[in-house]
Amino acid sequence: MTTTTGSTGPAAAERLRRWRMVLGGDSADGTGCSLTGQDAAMDGALAALYGTDGGPSRTGRTGDRSAGLGASAPSVARWLGDVRTYFPSSVVQVMQRDAIERLGLSALLLEPEMLEAVEADVHLVGTLLSLNKAMPETTKETARAVVRKVVEDLEKRLATRTRATLTGALDRSARINRPRHRDIDWDRTIRANLKNYLPEQGTIVPERLIGYGRASQSVKKEVVLCIDQSGSMAASVVYASVFGAVLASMRAIDTRLVVFDTAVVDLTDQLDDPVDVLFGTQLGGGTDINRALAHCQSRITRPAETAVVLISDLYEGGIRNEMLKRVAAMKASGVQFVTLLALSDEGAPAYDREHAAALAALGAPAFACTPDLFPEVMAAAIEKRPIPVPDTA
Repeated sequence: MTTTTGSTGPAAAERLRRWRMVLGGDSADGTGCSLTGQDAAMDGALAALYGTDGGPSRTGRTGDRSAGLGASAPSVARWLGDVRTYFPSSVVQVMQRDAIERLGLSALLLEPEMLEAVEADVHLVGTLLSLNKAMPETTKETARAVVRKVVEDLEKRLATRTRATLTGALDRSARINRPRHRDIDWDRTIRANLKNYLPEQGTIVPERLIGYGRASQSVKKEVVLCIDQSGSMAASVVYASVFGAVLASMRAIDTRLVVFDTAVVDLTDQLDDPVDVLFGTQLGGGTDINRALAHCQSRITRPAETAVVLISDLYEGGIRNEMLKRVAAMKASGVQFVTLLALSDEGAPAYDREHAAALAALGAPAFACTPDLFPEVMAAAIEKRPIPVPDTA
């Protein structure tokens, strides 16, 4: 870095301080600036993670810093306390993920003290679920508490809008065209017949009557969530479990939730508690989409009133042609079929493009979906209108 000679004053000093924080303070940073107080503590927390011996520093060089977290829970707990003190929650979550991935700290999450210190988010839940089978009994209750906190936060964020959006879709899809007088939706009937307005009579001839459905008499729609629980789908599993619980709470929707790797597990009877659903998953296995879809297909009783949502990156370990034939058969029977390559906020996922193109050719769109878009996707599927596929260009 080149500095301008003669630059003095508070503004120049602040620029040097910022560059020093960015570059990391090794001998080649060129700032000649030292840090004190909180700046030094923040730099130490960053150096412990991004400047370890043999690992890349923030400047991209290797082995030029000498800090580290070590392999002990106490040192990691202290570091977690530091980063929560000096950085906002969103940055803390990124640093925690980096620490788990770069420094191999997954094993330390099996200790209750560590779990109590971390900033809980969807990614941490995914890590905990992948460690579920190895987790000692002393840690499981703490882990469940961490997972429950994240799930409850997600429900607060997502449930109200999801219920409102889908209730509207259910009402619209339930409208009938031969209603009895008491069931006529006059607003929609008038709008549908405006072309039949007779000016001389000052009236509309209602050639087409539109009525309200009677949702209370029976379940109108069936939704099947079929979730790939391979390790790469961790965040999607978390969000899908929360949405599954929200859908199951709606009396007009009969919801089924199925998770799969090379085996298939039906978790429908646990949908009243998404935490139980999550701990019923086993992240990290292989993938047999065809077998999972065979299970879902066998449970469909009213194809024309059913939406199947496959959540998978489509890296199929089973029989590809059979999978595609099964999707085609479901669509031909009247099932609304949607494939979500991811259900998360993580951006564009890796996925099998050949399989995605083959599904699209069958009229089953395959795309990544954010949690905020999911209610609109489900509403479109329920109403049998075009799915709002996001523009990824």
